Amino acid sequence: MTILVLDIGSSSTRALLYDDTLEAIPGATASAAYQMTTTPPGAAVFDALDLQQQVESCVDAVLRHPAAEQIQAVGLATFVGNMLGVDAAGRPLTPVYTYADTRSAEDVAFLRTVIEEHSKHQRTGCPLHTAYQPARLHWLRRTEPAQFAQVTTWLDFATYLYRCWFGEAPCSYSVASWSGLLNRSDLTWHEQWLYALDLDDALLPPLADYNDLLAGLTPAYAARWPALRDVPFCLAVGDGAAANVGSGSVDESCIALTIGTTAALRIVSGEILPPVPDGLWGYRVDAPHHLIGGATSEGGNIFRWAWETLRLEATLEDELLRRVPDSHGLTFLPLLAGERSPGWATDATGAVIGLRLSTTPVDIAQAALEGVALRLALIADQLTPLAAEGAPVIGGGGALRGATAWAHIIANALNRPLHLLENDEITARGTALLARRALGQASLHDFPPRITTVIEPVPAIVEVLRAARDRQAWLYDRLIAAAG
Repeated sequence: MTILVLDIGSSSTRALLYDDTLEAIPGATASAAYQMTTTPPGAAVFDALDLQQQVESCVDAVLRHPAAEQIQAVGLATFVGNMLGVDAAGRPLTPVYTYADTRSAEDVAFLRTVIEEHSKHQRTGCPLHTAYQPARLHWLRRTEPAQFAQVTTWLDFATYLYRCWFGEAPCSYSVASWSGLLNRSDLTWHEQWLYALDLDDALLPPLADYNDLLAGLTPAYAARWPALRDVPFCLAVGDGAAANVGSGSVDESCIALTIGTTAALRIVSGEILPPVPDGLWGYRVDAPHHLIGGATSEGGNIFRWAWETLRLEATLEDELLRRVPDSHGLTFLPLLAGERSPGWATDATGAVIGLRLSTTPVDIAQAALEGVALRLALIADQLTPLAAEGAPVIGGGGALRGATAWAHIIANALNRPLHLLENDEITARGTALLARRALGQASLHDFPPRITTVIEPVPAIVEVLRAARDRQAWLYDRLIAAAG
Protein backbone atom coordinates (compact mmCIF):
# COMPACT_ATOMS: atom_id res chain seq x y z
CA MET A 1 0.00 0.00 0.00
CA THR A 2 1.01 3.63 -0.45
CA ILE A 3 0.45 6.45 2.04
CA LEU A 4 0.51 10.07 0.90
CA VAL A 5 1.95 12.33 3.59
CA LEU A 6 1.57 16.11 3.56
CA ASP A 7 4.04 17.77 5.90
CA ILE A 8 3.16 21.46 6.14
CA GLY A 9 5.90 23.27 8.04
CA SER A 10 6.50 26.90 8.85
CA SER A 11 9.22 27.22 6.20
CA SER A 12 8.32 24.57 3.63
CA THR A 13 5.74 22.01 2.57
CA ARG A 14 6.53 18.51 1.40
CA ALA A 15 4.38 15.82 -0.14
CA LEU A 16 5.84 12.32 0.17
CA LEU A 17 4.77 8.78 -0.64
CA TYR A 18 5.50 5.94 1.82
CA ASP A 19 5.32 2.22 1.12
CA ASP A 20 3.85 -0.51 3.31
CA THR A 21 7.10 -0.89 5.27
CA LEU A 22 7.01 2.80 6.17
CA GLU A 23 9.91 3.65 3.90
CA ALA A 24 9.83 6.75 1.72
CA ILE A 25 9.45 5.81 -1.93
CA PRO A 26 12.49 7.06 -3.90
CA GLY A 27 11.70 10.01 -6.13
CA ALA A 28 8.19 10.39 -4.72
CA THR A 29 8.71 13.72 -3.02
CA ALA A 30 7.68 17.26 -3.89
CA SER A 31 8.50 20.35 -1.87
CA ALA A 32 7.99 24.09 -1.81
CA ALA A 33 9.79 26.63 0.37
CA TYR A 34 8.36 29.92 1.61
CA GLN A 35 8.85 32.57 4.28
CA MET A 36 6.60 34.27 6.77
CA THR A 37 5.86 37.95 6.33
CA THR A 38 7.41 39.67 9.33
CA THR A 39 6.38 43.28 8.84
CA PRO A 40 5.22 45.34 10.64
CA PRO A 41 7.36 44.62 13.72
CA GLY A 42 6.08 41.60 15.62
CA ALA A 43 4.15 40.17 12.67
CA ALA A 44 4.65 36.58 11.52
CA VAL A 45 1.95 35.66 9.01
CA PHE A 46 1.26 33.89 5.75
CA ASP A 47 -1.16 34.76 3.00
CA ALA A 48 -3.65 31.89 3.16
CA LEU A 49 -4.21 31.65 -0.59
CA ASP A 50 -0.49 31.72 -1.38
CA LEU A 51 0.21 29.02 1.20
CA GLN A 52 -2.69 26.95 -0.10
CA GLN A 53 -1.29 27.19 -3.62
CA GLN A 54 2.11 25.95 -2.42
CA VAL A 55 0.60 22.94 -0.66
CA GLU A 56 -1.64 22.02 -3.58
CA SER A 57 1.18 22.33 -6.10
CA CYS A 58 3.15 19.78 -4.06
CA VAL A 59 0.17 17.41 -4.21
CA ASP A 60 -0.07 17.96 -7.97
CA ALA A 61 3.60 17.09 -8.38
CA VAL A 62 3.77 13.96 -6.21
CA LEU A 63 0.65 12.50 -7.80
CA ARG A 64 2.59 12.20 -11.06
CA HIS A 65 4.66 9.40 -9.51
CA PRO A 66 3.53 5.91 -10.58
CA ALA A 67 3.12 4.79 -6.94
CA ALA A 68 0.40 7.42 -6.50
CA GLU A 69 -2.03 5.04 -8.22
CA GLN A 70 -1.94 2.84 -5.10
CA ILE A 71 -2.57 5.51 -2.45
CA GLN A 72 -4.82 4.09 0.25
CA ALA A 73 -4.75 6.93 2.77
CA VAL A 74 -3.55 10.50 3.25
CA GLY A 75 -1.99 11.80 6.45
CA LEU A 76 -1.29 15.44 7.18
CA ALA A 77 1.04 16.99 9.75
CA THR A 78 1.00 20.75 10.19
CA PHE A 79 2.78 23.52 11.97
CA VAL A 80 0.43 24.45 14.75
CA GLY A 81 -0.52 27.44 16.85
CA ASN A 82 -1.81 29.14 13.70
CA MET A 83 -5.17 30.75 13.01
CA LEU A 84 -7.12 32.57 10.30
CA GLY A 85 -10.63 33.93 9.97
CA VAL A 86 -12.95 33.05 7.09
CA ASP A 87 -16.32 34.30 5.88
CA ALA A 88 -19.52 32.28 5.40
CA ALA A 89 -18.26 31.01 2.04
CA GLY A 90 -14.99 29.84 3.58
CA ARG A 91 -12.93 32.63 1.99
CA PRO A 92 -10.00 33.96 4.06
CA LEU A 93 -10.61 37.38 5.60
CA THR A 94 -7.33 37.49 7.50
CA PRO A 95 -3.77 36.28 7.07
CA VAL A 96 -2.69 33.05 8.70
CA TYR A 97 -1.40 34.26 12.06
CA THR A 98 1.38 32.00 13.36
CA TYR A 99 2.79 31.13 16.78
CA ALA A 100 5.68 33.50 16.07
CA ASP A 101 3.46 36.61 15.82
CA THR A 102 4.02 38.63 19.00
CA ARG A 103 1.68 41.58 18.42
CA SER A 104 -0.72 40.38 21.13
CA ALA A 105 1.83 40.91 23.93
CA GLU A 106 -0.22 43.78 25.39
CA ASP A 107 -3.26 41.52 25.45
CA VAL A 108 -1.33 38.80 27.29
CA ALA A 109 -0.57 41.36 29.99
CA PHE A 110 -4.20 42.45 30.17
CA LEU A 111 -5.64 38.93 30.29
CA ARG A 112 -3.34 38.10 33.19
CA THR A 113 -5.31 40.63 35.22
CA VAL A 114 -8.69 39.02 34.53
CA ILE A 115 -8.05 35.24 34.57
CA GLU A 116 -6.38 32.81 36.97
CA GLU A 117 -3.37 31.81 34.94
CA HIS A 118 -2.35 28.58 36.67
CA SER A 119 -5.78 26.97 36.39
CA LYS A 120 -6.06 27.91 32.70
CA HIS A 121 -2.62 26.41 32.10
CA GLN A 122 -3.69 23.09 33.64
CA ARG A 123 -7.10 23.14 31.96
CA THR A 124 -5.82 23.85 28.45
CA GLY A 125 -2.21 22.71 28.72
CA CYS A 126 -1.05 26.06 27.34
CA PRO A 127 0.37 29.06 29.17
CA LEU A 128 -0.97 32.52 28.44
CA HIS A 129 1.33 33.73 25.67
CA THR A 130 1.40 35.34 22.24
CA ALA A 131 1.96 31.89 20.70
CA TYR A 132 -1.64 30.90 21.51
CA GLN A 133 -5.06 32.05 20.41
CA PRO A 134 -6.72 33.61 23.50
CA ALA A 135 -4.48 36.68 23.45
CA ARG A 136 -4.54 36.79 19.64
CA LEU A 137 -8.32 36.79 19.47
CA HIS A 138 -8.46 39.51 22.12
CA TRP A 139 -5.92 41.56 20.14
CA LEU A 140 -7.81 41.17 16.87
CA ARG A 141 -11.13 42.19 18.39
CA ARG A 142 -9.42 45.22 19.96
CA THR A 143 -7.40 46.36 16.94
CA GLU A 144 -9.54 45.17 13.97
CA PRO A 145 -13.12 45.26 15.26
CA ALA A 146 -14.79 45.60 11.83
CA GLN A 147 -12.85 42.70 10.35
CA PHE A 148 -13.36 40.63 13.50
CA ALA A 149 -17.11 41.08 13.21
CA GLN A 150 -17.09 39.77 9.61
CA VAL A 151 -15.45 36.46 10.50
CA THR A 152 -17.86 33.54 10.69
CA THR A 153 -15.26 30.92 11.68
CA TRP A 154 -11.82 31.07 13.28
CA LEU A 155 -9.87 27.98 12.34
CA ASP A 156 -6.39 26.61 11.72
CA PHE A 157 -4.82 26.40 8.28
CA ALA A 158 -5.10 22.60 7.97
CA THR A 159 -8.81 22.65 8.75
CA TYR A 160 -9.18 25.50 6.25
CA LEU A 161 -7.53 23.29 3.58
CA TYR A 162 -9.80 20.37 4.36
CA ARG A 163 -12.87 22.58 4.10
CA CYS A 164 -11.67 23.71 0.68
CA TRP A 165 -11.12 20.09 -0.39
CA PHE A 166 -14.17 18.44 1.22
CA GLY A 167 -16.65 21.25 1.88
CA GLU A 168 -16.86 20.59 5.64
CA ALA A 169 -14.30 19.32 8.13
CA PRO A 170 -13.74 19.30 11.89
CA CYS A 171 -10.54 20.28 13.65
CA SER A 172 -8.62 17.41 15.23
CA TYR A 173 -8.02 17.24 18.98
CA SER A 174 -4.32 17.24 18.19
CA VAL A 175 -4.34 20.53 16.28
CA ALA A 176 -6.89 22.12 18.64
CA SER A 177 -4.68 21.34 21.63
CA TRP A 178 -2.07 23.77 20.29
CA SER A 179 -4.59 26.64 20.28
CA GLY A 180 -4.77 27.28 24.02
CA LEU A 181 -8.56 26.97 23.78
CA LEU A 182 -9.09 23.21 24.20
CA ASN A 183 -10.31 21.82 27.52
CA ARG A 184 -7.95 18.91 28.24
CA SER A 185 -10.39 17.10 30.50
CA ASP A 186 -13.34 16.71 28.11
CA LEU A 187 -11.89 17.65 24.69
CA THR A 188 -14.27 20.54 24.07
CA TRP A 189 -13.61 24.21 23.46
CA HIS A 190 -12.84 25.69 26.86
CA GLU A 191 -16.03 27.32 28.12
CA GLN A 192 -14.34 29.71 30.54
CA TRP A 193 -11.97 31.04 27.86
CA LEU A 194 -14.89 31.52 25.49
CA TYR A 195 -16.72 33.47 28.19
CA ALA A 196 -13.66 35.62 28.98
CA LEU A 197 -13.21 36.39 25.28
CA ASP A 198 -16.95 36.87 24.63
CA LEU A 199 -16.66 34.25 21.89
CA ASP A 200 -19.43 31.88 20.81
CA ASP A 201 -18.24 28.33 20.17
CA ALA A 202 -20.16 28.49 16.87
CA LEU A 203 -17.26 30.65 15.66
CA LEU A 204 -14.91 27.66 16.07
CA PRO A 205 -14.95 24.38 14.10
CA PRO A 206 -16.35 21.17 15.57
CA LEU A 207 -13.82 18.75 17.08
CA ALA A 208 -12.94 15.12 16.34
CA ASP A 209 -10.04 12.70 16.65
CA TYR A 210 -7.47 12.48 13.86
CA ASN A 211 -8.76 9.05 12.79
CA ASP A 212 -12.23 10.44 12.03
CA LEU A 213 -11.53 9.98 8.32
CA LEU A 214 -12.76 12.23 5.53
CA ALA A 215 -13.40 10.99 1.99
CA GLY A 216 -15.08 12.29 -1.14
CA LEU A 217 -13.33 15.35 -2.54
CA THR A 218 -15.42 18.18 -3.93
CA PRO A 219 -15.99 17.93 -7.68
CA ALA A 220 -13.27 20.46 -8.51
CA TYR A 221 -10.61 18.64 -6.49
CA ALA A 222 -11.83 15.19 -7.55
CA ALA A 223 -11.21 16.28 -11.13
CA ARG A 224 -7.82 17.72 -10.22
CA TRP A 225 -6.71 14.72 -8.11
CA PRO A 226 -8.58 11.67 -9.44
CA ALA A 227 -6.21 9.31 -7.59
CA LEU A 228 -7.50 10.81 -4.32
CA ARG A 229 -11.18 11.05 -5.27
CA ASP A 230 -12.40 8.56 -2.65
CA VAL A 231 -9.21 8.00 -0.62
CA PRO A 232 -9.63 8.53 3.15
CA PHE A 233 -7.84 11.55 4.60
CA CYS A 234 -6.88 11.51 8.30
CA LEU A 235 -7.51 14.75 10.12
CA ALA A 236 -4.38 16.82 10.65
CA VAL A 237 -2.03 16.22 13.56
CA GLY A 238 0.43 18.64 15.09
CA ASP A 239 3.92 18.30 13.65
CA GLY A 240 5.38 17.78 17.12
CA ALA A 241 3.04 14.88 17.79
CA ALA A 242 3.93 13.29 14.46
CA ALA A 243 7.64 13.75 15.17
CA ASN A 244 7.33 11.86 18.45
CA VAL A 245 5.55 8.99 16.73
CA GLY A 246 8.11 8.96 13.92
CA SER A 247 10.98 8.81 16.39
CA GLY A 248 9.45 5.87 18.25
CA SER A 249 8.90 8.00 21.37
CA VAL A 250 5.34 6.91 22.03
CA ASP A 251 5.34 6.33 25.79
CA GLU A 252 7.15 7.32 28.99
CA SER A 253 10.15 5.08 28.26
CA CYS A 254 11.94 7.78 26.25
CA ILE A 255 12.00 11.49 25.51
CA ALA A 256 11.97 12.85 21.97
CA LEU A 257 14.26 15.70 20.94
CA THR A 258 13.60 17.43 17.64
CA ILE A 259 15.88 20.19 16.40
CA GLY A 260 14.91 21.95 13.23
CA THR A 261 14.65 25.72 13.00
CA THR A 262 13.56 25.63 16.63
CA ALA A 263 13.80 22.80 19.16
CA ALA A 264 11.51 20.77 21.38
CA LEU A 265 11.65 18.02 23.98
CA ARG A 266 8.47 15.96 24.39
CA ILE A 267 7.16 12.84 26.05
CA VAL A 268 3.98 10.88 25.27
CA SER A 269 1.83 9.98 28.26
CA GLY A 270 -1.09 7.62 28.39
CA GLU A 271 -2.27 8.88 31.78
CA ILE A 272 -5.85 10.09 31.89
CA LEU A 273 -4.85 13.69 32.65
CA PRO A 274 -1.17 14.12 33.49
CA PRO A 275 -0.17 17.38 35.19
CA VAL A 276 1.59 19.96 33.06
CA PRO A 277 4.83 21.16 34.71
CA ASP A 278 5.27 24.92 35.06
CA GLY A 279 6.80 26.39 31.94
CA LEU A 280 5.85 23.43 29.74
CA TRP A 281 2.76 22.59 27.72
CA GLY A 282 0.37 19.70 27.32
CA TYR A 283 -0.95 18.92 23.84
CA ARG A 284 -2.48 15.81 22.26
CA VAL A 285 -1.35 13.13 19.84
CA ASP A 286 -4.93 11.86 19.85
CA ALA A 287 -7.68 11.48 22.41
CA PRO A 288 -5.90 8.82 24.55
CA HIS A 289 -2.34 10.16 24.26
CA HIS A 290 -1.02 13.37 25.77
CA LEU A 291 2.11 15.11 24.53
CA ILE A 292 3.91 16.91 27.36
CA GLY A 293 6.97 19.01 26.68
CA GLY A 294 8.50 22.33 25.90
CA ALA A 295 9.66 24.12 22.78
CA THR A 296 12.34 26.76 22.45
CA SER A 297 12.47 29.54 19.91
CA GLU A 298 16.12 28.67 19.44
CA GLY A 299 17.47 25.66 17.56
CA GLY A 300 19.00 25.38 14.14
CA ASN A 301 18.27 29.07 13.65
CA ILE A 302 21.06 29.84 16.14
CA PHE A 303 23.49 27.66 14.20
CA ARG A 304 22.52 29.43 10.99
CA TRP A 305 22.82 32.85 12.65
CA ALA A 306 26.30 32.01 13.94
CA TRP A 307 27.39 30.60 10.59
CA GLU A 308 26.22 33.59 8.57
CA THR A 309 26.99 36.39 11.04
CA LEU A 310 30.41 35.16 12.14
CA ARG A 311 31.41 33.99 8.63
CA LEU A 312 32.54 30.63 9.91
CA GLU A 313 34.63 28.17 7.93
CA ALA A 314 33.63 24.73 6.71
CA THR A 315 36.02 23.26 9.30
CA LEU A 316 33.79 24.39 12.20
CA GLU A 317 32.60 20.84 13.01
CA ASP A 318 36.17 19.54 13.33
CA GLU A 319 37.20 22.51 15.47
CA LEU A 320 34.24 22.05 17.82
CA LEU A 321 35.04 18.35 18.25
CA ARG A 322 38.57 19.27 19.39
CA ARG A 323 37.54 21.99 21.81
CA VAL A 324 37.31 21.77 25.57
CA PRO A 325 33.69 22.37 26.68
CA ASP A 326 32.94 25.85 28.05
CA SER A 327 36.54 26.94 27.43
CA HIS A 328 35.63 30.23 25.72
CA GLY A 329 34.89 32.32 28.82
CA LEU A 330 31.46 33.36 27.48
CA THR A 331 27.92 33.11 28.78
CA PHE A 332 25.44 33.04 25.91
CA LEU A 333 21.69 33.50 26.30
CA PRO A 334 20.39 32.32 22.89
CA LEU A 335 16.99 34.02 22.90
CA LEU A 336 17.53 35.72 19.54
CA ALA A 337 14.01 34.74 18.43
CA GLY A 338 12.33 35.36 21.78
CA GLU A 339 11.39 32.83 24.44
CA ARG A 340 8.86 30.09 24.75
CA SER A 341 9.62 27.34 27.28
CA PRO A 342 10.29 27.56 30.08
CA GLY A 343 9.98 31.27 30.92
CA TRP A 344 7.62 32.47 28.16
CA ALA A 345 8.91 36.05 28.32
CA THR A 346 7.13 37.87 25.50
CA ASP A 347 9.91 40.44 24.97
CA ALA A 348 13.02 38.30 25.57
CA THR A 349 16.16 38.95 23.54
CA GLY A 350 19.54 37.25 23.36
CA ALA A 351 22.74 38.30 25.09
CA VAL A 352 26.38 37.32 25.43
CA ILE A 353 28.84 38.42 28.10
CA GLY A 354 32.53 37.76 28.66
CA LEU A 355 33.78 39.05 25.32
CA ARG A 356 37.48 39.90 25.13
CA LEU A 357 39.85 41.02 22.41
CA SER A 358 41.00 37.42 22.22
CA THR A 359 37.47 36.07 21.59
CA THR A 360 37.18 34.34 18.23
CA PRO A 361 34.19 33.59 15.99
CA VAL A 362 34.49 29.89 16.91
CA ASP A 363 34.37 30.83 20.60
CA ILE A 364 31.07 32.60 20.02
CA ALA A 365 29.69 29.75 17.91
CA GLN A 366 30.63 27.19 20.56
CA ALA A 367 29.04 29.30 23.31
CA ALA A 368 25.89 29.73 21.22
CA LEU A 369 25.46 25.99 20.61
CA GLU A 370 26.19 25.20 24.24
CA GLY A 371 23.68 27.90 25.18
CA VAL A 372 20.91 26.16 23.24
CA ALA A 373 21.79 22.83 24.87
CA LEU A 374 21.65 24.40 28.33
CA ARG A 375 18.21 25.82 27.63
CA LEU A 376 17.03 22.38 26.54
CA ALA A 377 18.37 20.97 29.80
CA LEU A 378 15.88 23.15 31.71
CA ILE A 379 13.02 21.47 29.86
CA ALA A 380 14.50 18.01 30.30
CA ASP A 381 14.68 18.49 34.06
CA GLN A 382 10.99 19.41 34.18
CA LEU A 383 10.07 16.33 32.14
CA THR A 384 12.03 13.98 34.39
CA PRO A 385 9.16 13.24 36.82
CA LEU A 386 6.98 12.09 33.90
CA ALA A 387 9.63 9.88 32.27
CA ALA A 388 10.73 6.39 33.20
CA GLU A 389 13.91 6.26 35.25
CA GLY A 390 16.96 6.59 33.02
CA ALA A 391 14.83 7.31 29.94
CA PRO A 392 17.09 8.07 26.96
CA VAL A 393 16.59 10.95 24.57
CA ILE A 394 15.78 10.07 20.95
CA GLY A 395 17.18 12.81 18.75
CA GLY A 396 16.18 13.80 15.24
CA GLY A 397 15.59 16.77 13.00
CA GLY A 398 17.48 18.41 10.19
CA ALA A 399 19.67 20.57 12.42
CA LEU A 400 21.22 17.48 14.04
CA ARG A 401 22.15 15.95 10.69
CA GLY A 402 25.95 15.81 10.60
CA ALA A 403 26.22 17.96 13.73
CA THR A 404 28.22 15.42 15.76
CA ALA A 405 29.86 18.02 17.98
CA TRP A 406 26.52 19.61 18.84
CA ALA A 407 25.02 16.20 19.59
CA HIS A 408 27.80 15.54 22.12
CA ILE A 409 27.19 18.95 23.71
CA ILE A 410 23.47 18.19 24.04
CA ALA A 411 24.00 14.72 25.54
CA ASN A 412 26.26 16.18 28.20
CA ALA A 413 23.98 19.16 28.89
CA LEU A 414 20.98 16.85 29.34
CA ASN A 415 23.05 14.22 31.19
CA ARG A 416 21.19 11.49 29.33
CA PRO A 417 22.17 9.08 26.57
CA LEU A 418 21.30 10.61 23.20
CA HIS A 419 20.13 8.13 20.54
CA LEU A 420 20.46 9.61 17.06
CA LEU A 421 18.01 8.48 14.41
CA GLU A 422 19.02 7.30 10.99
CA ASN A 423 16.00 8.90 9.32
CA ASP A 424 15.69 12.68 9.34
CA GLU A 425 12.09 12.62 8.06
CA ILE A 426 10.64 11.77 11.46
CA THR A 427 7.57 14.02 11.16
CA ALA A 428 6.57 12.58 7.80
CA ARG A 429 7.33 9.05 8.97
CA GLY A 430 5.21 9.53 12.08
CA THR A 431 2.36 10.88 9.97
CA ALA A 432 2.50 7.80 7.76
CA LEU A 433 2.42 5.50 10.81
CA LEU A 434 -0.55 7.39 12.25
CA ALA A 435 -2.37 6.96 8.94
CA ARG A 436 -1.70 3.21 8.99
CA ARG A 437 -2.99 3.15 12.57
CA ALA A 438 -6.15 5.03 11.56
CA LEU A 439 -6.82 2.28 9.02
CA GLY A 440 -6.41 -0.36 11.75
CA GLN A 441 -3.20 -1.70 10.19
CA ALA A 442 -0.58 -0.71 12.78
CA SER A 443 -0.01 0.35 16.37
CA LEU A 444 2.14 3.22 17.64
CA HIS A 445 4.86 0.72 18.56
CA ASP A 446 5.13 -0.80 15.09
CA PHE A 447 7.94 0.00 12.66
CA PRO A 448 10.49 1.22 15.25
CA PRO A 449 13.04 3.60 13.71
CA ARG A 450 16.69 2.73 13.29
CA ILE A 451 19.26 4.27 15.64
CA THR A 452 22.65 5.08 14.12
CA THR A 453 24.60 6.34 17.15
CA VAL A 454 24.28 6.41 20.91
CA ILE A 455 26.18 9.21 22.67
CA GLU A 456 26.73 8.67 26.39
CA PRO A 457 27.25 11.70 28.65
CA VAL A 458 30.72 12.13 30.15
CA PRO A 459 30.49 12.88 33.91
CA ALA A 460 33.34 15.41 33.93
CA ILE A 461 31.82 17.34 31.02
CA VAL A 462 28.37 17.15 32.61
CA GLU A 463 29.75 19.01 35.62
CA VAL A 464 31.42 21.66 33.46
CA LEU A 465 28.19 22.34 31.58
CA ARG A 466 26.17 22.37 34.79
CA ALA A 467 28.33 25.28 35.99
CA ALA A 468 27.80 27.00 32.63
CA ARG A 469 24.07 26.50 33.04
CA ASP A 470 24.21 28.22 36.44
CA ARG A 471 25.91 31.23 34.80
CA GLN A 472 23.28 31.30 32.06
CA ALA A 473 20.51 31.21 34.68
CA TRP A 474 22.18 34.12 36.49
CA LEU A 475 22.22 36.13 33.24
CA TYR A 476 18.60 35.26 32.49
CA ASP A 477 17.49 36.35 35.96
CA ARG A 478 19.09 39.77 35.55
CA LEU A 479 18.19 40.52 31.97
CA ILE A 480 14.87 38.76 31.38
CA ALA A 481 13.20 37.77 34.63
CA ALA A 482 13.99 41.08 36.32
CA ALA A 483 12.65 43.04 33.34
CA GLY A 484 9.41 41.06 33.38
